[in-house]
Amino acid sequence: MLTRTELDVWRSFLRAHAYLTRVLENELLAAQQLSLASYDVLVQLAEAPGQRLRMTELADAVLLSRSGVTRLVDRLEKGGLVTRARVDSDGRGVVAVLTQHGFSRLKAATGTHLSGVAQHFAGALADDDLVSFGRTCERLADADGDIAVRPVTDDIDA
Repeated sequence: MLTRTELDVWRSFLRAHAYLTRVLENELLAAQQLSLASYDVLVQLAEAPGQRLRMTELADAVLLSRSGVTRLVDRLEKGGLVTRARVDSDGRGVVAVLTQHGFSRLKAATGTHLSGVAQHFAGALADDDLVSFGRTCERLADADGDIAVRPVTDDIDA
């Protein structure tokens, strides 16, 4: 069973994530006319071998559905930030490829984004808290379903 404290912490985490995502998105849009999701796609492509990823790999990397990443890549392609190409070894496979213009836009947007992360996220945490939070997030990301689901209780641990 979840305790009241566990549920409260969960809800705090969700509120913090929503707030940080909204603030970072607004800053990128205002300063760079680039959405946070678009920025994430450009980062994933820039860090990939050959600056290209299969559409399914890109969808997994940015946590979007295949149709969602397809629509986003459509918009980025219209803006000249990415192109699509066939996979040489697989005539049916398609990769998204970062263009030079996309790389330039990413470089320009990175300062805005990292400044926002420093101010709104890292700046809000003490060094020890940041390290502890990082370990916690790694455990959660690597849990892969190993965490037992417990029903909520009215227990209060605080």
